[in-house]
Amino acid sequence: MRFSPLFALLATLVFTAPALAETHEVKMLNRGESGSMVYDPDFLAIAPGDSVTFIATHPTHNAASIPGLLPEGAEPFKGKINEEIEVTFSEAGLYGIQCIPHLAMGMVMLIQVGDQPVSAAQIPAQLPARARQRLEQIVQRASE
Repeated sequence: MRFSPLFALLATLVFTAPALAETHEVKMLNRGESGSMVYDPDFLAIAPGDSVTFIATHPTHNAASIPGLLPEGAEPFKGKINEEIEVTFSEAGLYGIQCIPHLAMGMVMLIQVGDQPVSAAQIPAQLPARARQRLEQIVQRASE
């Protein structure tokens, strides 16, 4: 059986495309360089199709999407407490991430998928003050 060069090229693209996606790691920490109850890093810029592994370094943390800070069509997620969770981010846009038990203490992060400007982040008004403040700081730092 003989394959055309076009078929070979298409087959190569189909089978190597998933290999182009990257997996990034984020640690959930009680204390980091930027203070207490933090994700490290607290900002990631990734490509659509990339994954993020949230690593539980202490048994009281989790990673979950922030309602109202997700791209249209993106699936919300919620990891269990003390669970390492890997999430693939397929939809381009800005994703807010929270540690549910420590949201009031400002344990949040922002993930930029694709090239939507970080300055376009719409931080939900109902978030606790410390979480809003940290997200605003992240947006300002990432926009510079």
